[in-house]
Amino acid sequence: MMLAKALSCAVVGLEGALVEVEVDIAPGMPAFSIVGLPDAAVQESKERVRAAIRNSGGQFPIKRITVNLAPADIKKEGPAYDLPIAVGILLASEQTSLNGRRALFLGELSLDGALRHTAGILPMVALAQERGISTVFVPSVDAAEAALVEGMTILPVQTLSELIHFLNGALPIIPYKTDGLAFEVGAEDYPLDMLNVKGQEHAKRALEVAASGGHNVLMSGAPGTGKTMLARATPSIMPRLTPGEALEVTKIYSVAGMLPTDRPLITQRPFRSPHHTISHAGLVGGGRFPRPGEISLSHRGVLFLDELPEFPPNGLEALRQPLEDKIVTISRAQGTVTFPANFMLIAALNPCPCGYLGDSMRECTCSQNMISRYQKRLSGPLLDRIDIHLEVPRVAYEKLTDDRLGEPSSAVRARVEAARAVQRRRFEGTRLVCNAEMAPAEVRQHCKVDGVGQSLLKAAMSQLHLSARAFHRILKLARTIADLDGMEMIEARHVAEAIQYRPRGRG
Repeated sequence: MMLAKALSCAVVGLEGALVEVEVDIAPGMPAFSIVGLPDAAVQESKERVRAAIRNSGGQFPIKRITVNLAPADIKKEGPAYDLPIAVGILLASEQTSLNGRRALFLGELSLDGALRHTAGILPMVALAQERGISTVFVPSVDAAEAALVEGMTILPVQTLSELIHFLNGALPIIPYKTDGLAFEVGAEDYPLDMLNVKGQEHAKRALEVAASGGHNVLMSGAPGTGKTMLARATPSIMPRLTPGEALEVTKIYSVAGMLPTDRPLITQRPFRSPHHTISHAGLVGGGRFPRPGEISLSHRGVLFLDELPEFPPNGLEALRQPLEDKIVTISRAQGTVTFPANFMLIAALNPCPCGYLGDSMRECTCSQNMISRYQKRLSGPLLDRIDIHLEVPRVAYEKLTDDRLGEPSSAVRARVEAARAVQRRRFEGTRLVCNAEMAPAEVRQHCKVDGVGQSLLKAAMSQLHLSARAFHRILKLARTIADLDGMEMIEARHVAEAIQYRPRGRG
């Protein structure tokens, strides 16, 4: 009996942290203890490991076994430590050997020794690459996800017995090979296409501008006017994910345990539509051990909040920082975790509690006090962070019954991607991706307005009582509209269209 070590990994936020599993087997009363700040799931691994070793043809030592998960100041959670603990016990009891191999072991064990799916494989394998560890043993169901990290030797393991025979040289394990990543995503892959949306040309134009520059949108209108349908069709006109963006999104879903096993790489922009009864932690992220919330799950995609005033006020106000900084920071006693939250917000609301204020067909039944209280659920600072405010009117009967289809999403997406290409060239060498991410310094540099446009801006500032933030948002929106037109200089017509998207009566 001796001391043995096996390497594993923890996930802190979205990043991996190397964990050394030390196993000591000593004479004495039989005992099995795990130290190093393990949670309940790690403590329960004792029973899984004991049964898995016995059912895999190994001998479980009837000795005093101590397992240390180092470093001890990182909280260890989840069942991913089952495999490295089992390997450590087998090494310490001299039933197998690594033969000088430096490898990472990840996976949950079932009682019969089979390896199950484990969340967070992608960031763990990425850490192994950073630390110079080229060989990783993972459950066979997670091999495709692990292979997304290039230059790694991924060894898919189905059972603990198979791994024991491999380490003893009695059975080969063929490394997982991939033919490359596929990023061909067409509009037909989306459930809704813009050509199926009848009428609402003004709203479609606004969503095209929003998708081109990454701007936030608030739609207001009576029930049944198509707000939800427009929002759900928006991902089909957004530019395709780049390989780097796809890996970012995949890492978030891997840590959250929401990555489909049959599709290891997410190639479509996320669309998240949480219900208004969602908790603060569910929307923003959090929990005792912080996990990504809906705003992080919609990273590089769309977060759709239907019935916006019905959401809890503390959740809505918590959106203010992510809308500006594109990240969300969660502080707990164990430490601070930062998740990415670079999403496009699309929100929808009714103008009043009954929904028919200003409707041409039905009369509003709400009192003035009811309307005032309803509209005051949304704070001015939050509304000021939304670039495009849309009125979505009722669709006329003639348009609903017209057999002609609208413009397909593929045609709109072509214009959006052309505008994004202009922005990529503009922001080359910086961390910016689109116009909505510009800070005041970039606005001053890239948003040059002609003389007539400046006069229009000056009049809008005084008549609409615009804040400095609203002024910069109009300039960024005008910059996107000019990019869609292929213009270097922002003209008065671009400024005029950007101003019309501001809410009336609020700066």
